[in-house]
Amino acid sequence: MSWQMGEFSTAAWSATERLRGDIDALPLLTELADGTLEPHRFSEYLAQDDFYLRGYGRALATLAGRAPTAEATAFWALGAGESVAAEVELHATLMADPRLAGQPRAAKASPTTRAYVSFLQASVAFEPYPVGVAAVLPCYWVYADVGERLAATASRLAGHPYSAWVAAYVDPAVREATATAIRLLDEAAAQADAPTRAAMLEAFEAATWYEHEFWARSYELEAWPF
Repeated sequence: MSWQMGEFSTAAWSATERLRGDIDALPLLTELADGTLEPHRFSEYLAQDDFYLRGYGRALATLAGRAPTAEATAFWALGAGESVAAEVELHATLMADPRLAGQPRAAKASPTTRAYVSFLQASVAFEPYPVGVAAVLPCYWVYADVGERLAATASRLAGHPYSAWVAAYVDPAVREATATAIRLLDEAAAQADAPTRAAMLEAFEAATWYEHEFWARSYELEAWPF
């Protein structure tokens, strides 16, 4: 899908091109696309995503409280509430599938999940508002971008075991929310000074790296050593 992008979002997307290529090649995503991902690995991914989403929702709520316009406040607050809740509900539905219902579930967030959430919450709480926007955006944008390609592959396979998850990320509402988040990023960048824009780019790149690590470590079943 082509996105309507401004000057800053174009620069940020270009800066993460190589990293996003690495994301596309991750085993979790390639095996999700062709339906060969082992159920216990998908179950681990969903469990970690639940931990992540709860922390991400708190980050969006904090960002909403610092937003400079009523529109931005409403958008981030909606993401913190309804959008995150809908995704958690989807996870619960998926875990009820007989292929996943008997799989073990992680009892706590992995080191990578906790680190990613901590980074986001620190960014929205202690950095300028534009930096917080740049930090939370890759979760919207990378997921929507990846989901588009996953759906194109999965739709050609009859009886794909994870079709419900893939379909959720090509929902028009997800695309619309992503487009709005990109616009808010560009609006924030337009009002920011040069040092803040540099910090925004660093936050966007860091969050994209965490997206890569989140998928990679979920596939590897990362756990605490104690």
